[in-house]
Amino acid sequence: MAAASSSSATVTNIMLAIYEKKTNSIDLYRPLRQYICFTYSEREAVNLEDDLSTVKTLRSDIERVPDPAPTTRRDLLISYFKALCLIETRFPISPDRDHINSIQFTWFDAFKQKQKAVQQNIHLEKAAILFNLGAVYSQIGLSYDRATVEGRRQASHAFIAAAGSFAFLRDNASTKASMGNSTTVDLSVECAGMLERLMLAQAQECVFENTIAKGSTPGVCAKISRQVGLYYEEALAALNAAPLKDHFEKAWIAHVQLKAALFYAEACYRYGLELHEKEEIAEEIARLRSGVSTLTEAKKSSKGAPAQLLDAISKLEVNLNRNLERAMKENDRVYLMRVPSPSSLPPLPAFSMVKSMQMNDVLDASKEKMFASLVPDSSAKALSRYTEMVDDVIRTQAEKLQQGSELTRVRLKEMDLPDSILALEGNFSLPEDLKNEVEKVQASGGPAGLEAELQQLRDLRRVNQELLVQTEELLQKEAAEDAQFRSQFGTRWTRPQSSTLTKTLQERLNKFAANLKQAGESDVRIERSVREHASLMSILNHRPIEAALPSLSRPIMSLDANEDAIVGALKQSLRQLETLGAQRAGLEDMLKEMKRKDDILPKLMTSTGSYEDLFRKEIAKYDHICEEIAQNIEAQEQLLMQIQVQNEEFGAVFNLEDYKASREKCYKQIQAALAKCKEIKENINEGLKFYVTLQDAINNIKLQCSDFVMTRNIQCREMMEDVQRQMAGFNFQDRESTGPYPSVGQPRQNPRSSTQQLTESQSISHPSPQTPYYRPPEQPMHGYGHPPPPYTAPQQPSPYHVPPSTGAPYPPPHAQQHTPVGHEYGQPAYPGWRGPYYNAPAEQSGSHPRPPYTIPNPYHPHQSGYYKQ
Repeated sequence: MAAASSSSATVTNIMLAIYEKKTNSIDLYRPLRQYICFTYSEREAVNLEDDLSTVKTLRSDIERVPDPAPTTRRDLLISYFKALCLIETRFPISPDRDHINSIQFTWFDAFKQKQKAVQQNIHLEKAAILFNLGAVYSQIGLSYDRATVEGRRQASHAFIAAAGSFAFLRDNASTKASMGNSTTVDLSVECAGMLERLMLAQAQECVFENTIAKGSTPGVCAKISRQVGLYYEEALAALNAAPLKDHFEKAWIAHVQLKAALFYAEACYRYGLELHEKEEIAEEIARLRSGVSTLTEAKKSSKGAPAQLLDAISKLEVNLNRNLERAMKENDRVYLMRVPSPSSLPPLPAFSMVKSMQMNDVLDASKEKMFASLVPDSSAKALSRYTEMVDDVIRTQAEKLQQGSELTRVRLKEMDLPDSILALEGNFSLPEDLKNEVEKVQASGGPAGLEAELQQLRDLRRVNQELLVQTEELLQKEAAEDAQFRSQFGTRWTRPQSSTLTKTLQERLNKFAANLKQAGESDVRIERSVREHASLMSILNHRPIEAALPSLSRPIMSLDANEDAIVGALKQSLRQLETLGAQRAGLEDMLKEMKRKDDILPKLMTSTGSYEDLFRKEIAKYDHICEEIAQNIEAQEQLLMQIQVQNEEFGAVFNLEDYKASREKCYKQIQAALAKCKEIKENINEGLKFYVTLQDAINNIKLQCSDFVMTRNIQCREMMEDVQRQMAGFNFQDRESTGPYPSVGQPRQNPRSSTQQLTESQSISHPSPQTPYYRPPEQPMHGYGHPPPPYTAPQQPSPYHVPPSTGAPYPPPHAQQHTPVGHEYGQPAYPGWRGPYYNAPAEQSGSHPRPPYTIPNPYHPHQSGYYKQ
């Protein structure tokens, strides 16, 4: 079955270890020795007496009660498995009469010990040893003190090794061991896979506990915890499916099921902490509800589970409910977000910190010397020598083939073939890299599409201009109204003038206007560049681009009219050369295939004559291929000489040199057009980015101005009511001593305005330490800049480039989110003002954010290189 253990550090650290499989005693010594005597000689059996005794001792130790030290047991199992690998290749163990048929391996199921498997093959023995190796690794993991960081790290490594053992069992031995009539479920592919997942889950769990101990962020902890749950869920799925269903005790299944639920809920809890920090309250509520629901459902089938595990679940459930209650209260009072259903949420992110250990190196028996003499050493050396001879033949012939192909490529390139033939037929194409660049430019609209992009620049500039005008009109209208009331009521109109409150806003609007003006100048330069280079870039409008290339024409006058014969002979020679190249590829493949099938070991083992005679006979198999390769290379050389003569005649008749010169000139024109088109497109894109960024900034300040105007209007109504009451003689008693409205900065004993008078004093007499919504930029914002460099120097910076600035026009978002009530726009509230308009009951919940009011991200003029200093 399984053993359980719990750490004193955490009640959740309850893990499982696997008990080893049991076996019956068998004698390997006598049957193996008899086989050596019968197959080889008595002398050979005497020489191998030590190896036979070692195998006997190893098997005897396996049969005994496990050693108290798990590490000693682990080393024993590894040594015995390597011995079994060596025995498998030299001793045929099976029911066949000519094989070793007197050995029967018996192994009992580790989880239901009344069931057993009995087979006369070594596959069952190897599979059982691998299972026990994984079990011992799991026991080693449980033996460490997992109350410490180092203990958990060592335990994680042991569980990883256990997972690797069970994975090796699944991939290499389970299928073979299950082929007999007598098998057990614990060695099946399904059970080995389930145990691998279980061990990985426990290894990841140790990593999770160390992550918590190191104080990692909630997001990291959530990912690691979720992966623990996934590993447990995979193990649980295997336990609930055939053939493992009903094979394990209910306590085993309850443990895995509760662990899966526990770490899923733990991931929800940790992820909820990260969401709360990000103020994503709606998703936090959904995640916490999902975690609580999972724990509630898991506790329904917790019969037989350890009390410590149930206690851990209860504590986690309390934490989940506490955070859930807090999040729901905050959402109801502040955020008012719609909580999504758990089914609509994406899966929790997971990250695996463990993977099964690769056991190939640990269990590799290739370097073991046991029973090495059963394969004659002389035969092994002879085989190695023959292999070297074959490799030398293959290497020499492959080099000849590669040199022949490279020679053909270089010679044809020197003769400009087959490009000149293709040009004559009208099928010539640009070099691949140049053609790809042209197609990329054409796919994005090419030179003809620049006008549409320029129109986008104009439209965006117009939209930004209109937004600026609208924003300025808002402030002007409010200032006019304020001046009118100030003129009407005189000294009774005590609130601050609009011009003193909107100074920062007006300065920013003026700077935006300056930016727009300079941007317009840069746009003009771009448009001028497009007009000036339209003829240069027009070559890129040809579709396909090859239509712009010069063509190789036939001569106008011919004395003997033999052009067709010259071209036909050259094309025929090129086809023959292509055929020779295909033959070389086939010869190389033939060499490799012959080497793959060349196995003379059986002949070496049975040969009684000289090895040299055998080698000469066998290596002669490659002679005919070597001869074909030599003929191919010679025919290619003759054909290349013939093609050179034909190409010289072709070039003389068709004036090939003039064609090459005009073609190169066209290439350079295309490259220049590409460079200019790319330069203009980059400048336009910089402009588009600039206008989009500026539009966001202007919209932002327009929204702030609208809010400012609305607040001033509400204050205006309040003040008018008080002024009218004063004029009618209905002053309140609390105003008799101090006057109806205190001067700016004076204290006032009005209950409803105590907060405002404090903030007013701080705002005017002593600037508030908090950053106001409208803080003037630390550096002046520049618009477009100097004219762009001449287009003959495309390596210069674009006309919209600007070096990075150290100043930021706006304060960072976190400083803006904590502005005190009454300081929304850097101004004190009117003394009779009851608070910011955001809390007015007439406003709808969706019209403005709830406090603290958060503005969009500030506009940073230096984020784009669209203008330069």
